[in-house]
Amino acid sequence: MKRFILILMVVFISYVSKPVWEEPVQEIIPSSVKDSVLSIVDYGKDYLNNNFSLDKLNYQFNSLFTTSDNPSLNSKDTNIDSPKLTVPKDHLLSIDNIELGESRDEVEQKIGKPKRTSKNEYGVSWVTYHEDYHGFIMITYDENNKVWGLFTNQDLIASSTEIKLGSSKDLVQKELGAPKRNLRKGLINYQVNNNETYDIFQINNSYITIFYDKHENNTVTAIQVINKEMEQNKDALFTKSSPELKEGFEYQLFDLTNATRVKHGLSILKWDEKVSKTAQNHSLDMAENHYFSHVNLQGKSLSDRMKEDNISFSTAGENLAYGQFSSIFAHEGLMNSLGHRKNILQESYKQLGVGVAFNKDSQPYYTENFYSDLPYP
Repeated sequence: MKRFILILMVVFISYVSKPVWEEPVQEIIPSSVKDSVLSIVDYGKDYLNNNFSLDKLNYQFNSLFTTSDNPSLNSKDTNIDSPKLTVPKDHLLSIDNIELGESRDEVEQKIGKPKRTSKNEYGVSWVTYHEDYHGFIMITYDENNKVWGLFTNQDLIASSTEIKLGSSKDLVQKELGAPKRNLRKGLINYQVNNNETYDIFQINNSYITIFYDKHENNTVTAIQVINKEMEQNKDALFTKSSPELKEGFEYQLFDLTNATRVKHGLSILKWDEKVSKTAQNHSLDMAENHYFSHVNLQGKSLSDRMKEDNISFSTAGENLAYGQFSSIFAHEGLMNSLGHRKNILQESYKQLGVGVAFNKDSQPYYTENFYSDLPYP
């Protein structure tokens, strides 16, 4: 009887910990260029009282289809040499020729100083390196400043196999074998619910997560490599919430979004403190009141919430995610959801704010608010 109850508990926990971005999250603002125009027209009523002309509205509409004329904002015009990747010496995979176990001094001699340090779900920090989000890599160090974790979603992956960015899922599984179906945290075995968008492999002393892009024929789009000891030290699926982890998840999701935009030849979004507060308030409201929707319990949409916060915009969009235990998993999942992907890769957006909040079980709610207040000629 006790065994039967334990099995039921494991099944229940696996179910409730399932990431969410299915039906409720398909309502995206805007989900298409048509919706972008509608949001401009709707919000234009407020601008009309301030001489908001039809010529300006037409300029905004046309701008949705063009890339910024400012070279400093357009990653296509940034001349940064791609690194010469070499076969890793001691491990299956390396990122930007960096392997687990290297010292921080060695790393920073190769790639320079970090741009940001932020708390992660392993109780340590992701240290982020890039040049205007080109050559984007996140590294975790242990207490001795040795590399414990690596992540990239750019063409920085080298392997002693044939695996690289853009490899097929079939090739990955041929090279690495069957992925893990369960992860043990504390006394509980959790079933890996990957929605076929990532695989986790345990190889020697590391856990390797390979993310796939189902909109690009299920090819490799990002890789995370985690030291076995660090993964096993994480004794729960969801890390206990803290202000530091909240801030870490927010900045990580922001950086991941910009690194993805650069990879797709788009301009970098600016962090916007005002709309970040809008996003933070919505995440907190969802976490405290146990709902998951773009419309809050008072019936207010993103547009309503931004107006309340005195944010002027020509077009705006929102991505929500819930139930992912890190910003990496949240971002990669959003990229595999077409409406969310359109927001992340929307050329017209210029600003982004990110808000994260945790419920009583330390499960994070992620809100991304994108918008543009385009200049006029």
